[in-house]
Amino acid sequence: MNWSGRLIELGLVSPPVAAPAGVYLPAVRSGSLVFTAGQLPLVDGVLAATGKLGAEIDTERGHALARICMLNALAAVDALIGLDAVVRVVKVVGFVASAPGFTAQPAVINGASELLGEVFGEAGAHARSAVGVAELPLGAPVEVELVVEVS
Repeated sequence: MNWSGRLIELGLVSPPVAAPAGVYLPAVRSGSLVFTAGQLPLVDGVLAATGKLGAEIDTERGHALARICMLNALAAVDALIGLDAVVRVVKVVGFVASAPGFTAQPAVINGASELLGEVFGEAGAHARSAVGVAELPLGAPVEVELVVEVS
């Protein structure tokens, strides 16, 4: 499939893959699956926002940040094997730095899931977890992991 062309149609540009902040790879292939490392909402190497959902960041902004995370995850897949090798999206795991009482983690991670639907159509339907956490690396509000099946 021409998924990279679909990104262009949507007006999206695959960003450069962020340099790992530790001893790991941005993405790894095992058999027919590619697993990404957790992707933060980095734009040009800088966090687009810091803080917690339900405190400094509202749900709408968190939704947009999750979308940025997913675009970065797609860039990691693209750099490893090429986006056009994706057969289907298998799983998304989203982590949301949450203030006490914040329970809209699924609404935040919908930003990542919706992007996958826009790019991959039915092949973008996936299993998912949306988890509230106390803190994320560098003070990020959202982090997303992606698993895709590839040809």
